[in-house]
Amino acid sequence: MKTLKIAAIPGDGIGKEVVPAAIDVLNTISEIHGGLKFEFTEFPWSCEYYLEHGDMMPKDGLDILQSFDSIFLGAVGNQHLVPDHVSLWGLLIKIRREFEQTINIRPAKVIKGIRSPLLNPKDFDLIVVRENSEGEYSEIGGKIYRGEDEIAIQNAVFSRKGTERAMRYAFELASRRKKHVTSATKSNGIVYSMPFWDSVFKEVSKDYPDISTDHQHIDALSAFFVTQPDKFDVIVASNLFGDILTDLGAAIMGSIGIAPAANINVNGKYPSMFEPVHGSAPDIFGKGIANPMGQIWTAKMMLDHFGEEELGTTLLDVVESVTNDGFLTPDIGGQYTTKEVTDEIINRLKTFK
Repeated sequence: MKTLKIAAIPGDGIGKEVVPAAIDVLNTISEIHGGLKFEFTEFPWSCEYYLEHGDMMPKDGLDILQSFDSIFLGAVGNQHLVPDHVSLWGLLIKIRREFEQTINIRPAKVIKGIRSPLLNPKDFDLIVVRENSEGEYSEIGGKIYRGEDEIAIQNAVFSRKGTERAMRYAFELASRRKKHVTSATKSNGIVYSMPFWDSVFKEVSKDYPDISTDHQHIDALSAFFVTQPDKFDVIVASNLFGDILTDLGAAIMGSIGIAPAANINVNGKYPSMFEPVHGSAPDIFGKGIANPMGQIWTAKMMLDHFGEEELGTTLLDVVESVTNDGFLTPDIGGQYTTKEVTDEIINRLKTFK
């Protein structure tokens, strides 16, 4: 039997509701499969933890997490308690950076039974590969002067190693999908980093002659996500561009509450981390109506990461059968609770053929 040790961090807000729901689903899969077992260890690291301890996680938190096979995160942030830059850089981004989770991947597709806000979504099925360690989200910069002379400088950092790594990941992914990669750029307005990005993309593409390519400026690409999402397969993007595109991808699916994500460590030194896109949603926390789909789809991505693609596909098929039959939470036009949707998924998993 394969046993996977998973560090569960529900975090803040609805993370405390959807992580237990997804864990119940994964444990059901384990019961059905027989040859796969999950050992979950839960950690209370969150904004509430920060108020009590002065840190988002203990000083040896990363040492603790390093012994696990992966990290299953719910949500980070409650700006009413802790400023966002403190909570994110103290937990989420700290784990991403220290564990060299250099690739972030986020799929978006038409989900049966969920109405896209697009008039004709045309069965789009795309995935964004986001460089996850540098780019516009660097820690280099500073401020000088005060008052009307105050200046803030934020430096974007693009290394050849980091840029090429993200692009090769995208090409490898496309080779298993529809064999097309789109590069998100803005070389007509950003005069150093984006022409560099374009040149690396052109070089890398030569090693993948069977993969067709194009590049789109980020403003036009954002528009095409709305008008022609079906034309895309794999999109590779910088840290900031990828972040923005993937929220747009969630929106055209019908709700940010259904969008999954994975932060991938590609060198095997540290665990990867799996988290939905939705955030902590403090406005609905405690009402029992949070959409568990984002966390459950994230669980599917974790199964895929461990080589259990067949189980992952089964899980998403079951989720789509549930949504197609109208078991929807209020954010996507339904009236079912978190528990009711989760229970329906679990019941169907037990009888899925």
